[in-house]
Amino acid sequence: MPGRTALTTRGRCLLAGGIATAACAVPLDERDLLRVGAFVALLPLLALAFVLVGRSRVRVRRTLAPERVPVGAVSTVTLHVGGGRTTGPLELTETVPDAAGAGGTPRFVTDPGSWTGLRYPLRPVLRGAHRIGPVVALGVDPLGLAEFERTVPGTDRLLVLPRVAVLRGLPAALGSADGAHGAGATGSGQGRSDVHVRPYRSGDELRRVHWRSTARHDELMVRLEERPWRGGVTVLLDRRAAAHRGHGPGASLEWAVTLAASVGVHLLDRGEPVTLVTEDGARLTGPGPAGSRDAVLDALATLRPSAQNGLGGPPLPGAGDLVAVLAATTPEELGPLLARRAGGGHAVLLDVATWAGDPSTTPDGTSPAAAATALRGAGWVVAVAARGTPPERVWDELVAAPAPQAGALGARQ
Repeated sequence: MPGRTALTTRGRCLLAGGIATAACAVPLDERDLLRVGAFVALLPLLALAFVLVGRSRVRVRRTLAPERVPVGAVSTVTLHVGGGRTTGPLELTETVPDAAGAGGTPRFVTDPGSWTGLRYPLRPVLRGAHRIGPVVALGVDPLGLAEFERTVPGTDRLLVLPRVAVLRGLPAALGSADGAHGAGATGSGQGRSDVHVRPYRSGDELRRVHWRSTARHDELMVRLEERPWRGGVTVLLDRRAAAHRGHGPGASLEWAVTLAASVGVHLLDRGEPVTLVTEDGARLTGPGPAGSRDAVLDALATLRPSAQNGLGGPPLPGAGDLVAVLAATTPEELGPLLARRAGGGHAVLLDVATWAGDPSTTPDGTSPAAAATALRGAGWVVAVAARGTPPERVWDELVAAPAPQAGALGARQ
């Protein structure tokens, strides 16, 4: 890429002095003085040509380890710098967005005579796909008469995943835990066992341990009941920009993304197929390999706010369960969502006034209490989250809530 190449102050002074000396030597007919003046004037020009050659030879390779990290984790960037001994020391300035968490602008001074590895850590504070680079190289000739500034092409992508909280248990209408709503609806078929097992994970209930399989595999195994009528779990994330408040890592949207990521990963770890959608019905991931843990986190890492105002969209899956993470909304705005999902679901309502700083900036009529009443009246299980509420606590509230009654979420024909 183009850059600046010029004489330094020292080089300009030397050039001016040489020209002046040569100019004075001509009328005085001092040949030796003329030679000295010509040499002094030529030296900065030679240095300028020297750095022009050296600038084109500067090379930078960058590696990130790892290239995918959650918020707050560390990724190490290594710059491999080389270019031959055609310049003096190089000053390198790396271009890093503030959200990538470099803690300032990384700067290095190095000798480009041989390939050199320079390292610095990144601890990102905000999810997203951050571009690291390019590097701006500033070099001078060994005498300090000429300098160049060059932007070395090349960037690398650091994918910062949302933070995932460790959740425990499942709400009454979700999952395959014993005692869940509809537990008696297993349909294994004639001669077919409905018991499936997987290795024990921290948080599993000991009463679900399948001792026969444990003895066979020589490790703790827990039961999973196969439910042919289950359609998995749909996680709906409300990303409407007008319904969220706050900026940066402390924004209500970032809290909602963290909760959606935590719920998705938790359900996938429990063996539940997960489909991740936005408020307008756009599918981010689907069940199966497309709904894997990595797919959920990658989709949420690059999620951006939406300009949509309402909660309308295509019908939501009628089979399976639904977990909705909703920002500021009114009972009237909930009407399209309730129409899209007649069977009810679980909802987490964000009290965005606690993220706003100034409650007067919150949308009119978006009291979470009124929205919660409307949802509960339609058979939904609801929890309200304020700023600073840990996602684990909100999930525990949903887990502890009683199962919906007939006609609400989980009611089966």
